[in-house]
Amino acid sequence: MSPFSLPWPRRYNARSRAKIDKQDEAVDGYRRDTGRDATQRHSRLPNWLGALLIALIAGCAPQPAAISAAAPAPSLAPDMARVWFLRQADPVPGNIYAAAPVIYVDRAPLVPIQQGTAFFHDFAPGRYRLSAQAFGTYSGQHDILHLDPGTETYVQVIAVANWELGSPVGGWSFAVLPMTPIVAKQYLPILADLGQR
Repeated sequence: MSPFSLPWPRRYNARSRAKIDKQDEAVDGYRRDTGRDATQRHSRLPNWLGALLIALIAGCAPQPAAISAAAPAPSLAPDMARVWFLRQADPVPGNIYAAAPVIYVDRAPLVPIQQGTAFFHDFAPGRYRLSAQAFGTYSGQHDILHLDPGTETYVQVIAVANWELGSPVGGWSFAVLPMTPIVAKQYLPILADLGQR
């Protein structure tokens, strides 16, 4: 064999060619006898039964919790400001399911928040520092709210990578981030409303 010759097309000797021909005849004979392709010979379940099994298995998947219809929020007193706190059930960056971070207002604990819930708290007008308990790496992240009388403000508590908020500390933590009213009002119907806290 020349060093420049290619190994293909492969040349078969008489014995190997006879073996390949015998295999081809067996497959062709199976097709003639059964009317099915050789790849279908091991199929034991009808197609409809396989589809039924998939549907039953999908029905066993955990379903989202039923959302209770809470009473509408009471009207806001004219000399107060309302802040809505939201925590999505399944945010894009993911969730820390076992965590219920405590929300701090001016470094004093207010209340823990579970995933998939929303509540509101009425504050006197003024300046407030909001933060959430760090379940990951503490980064010192906080948000400052300036509340005017008669206003409604929306914030979300979300797990976020510390570097996304400009922290030099690695890892993840919970952050309190402001939301626009348009986006927040779209989330409120799908969250469990805990009312006033």
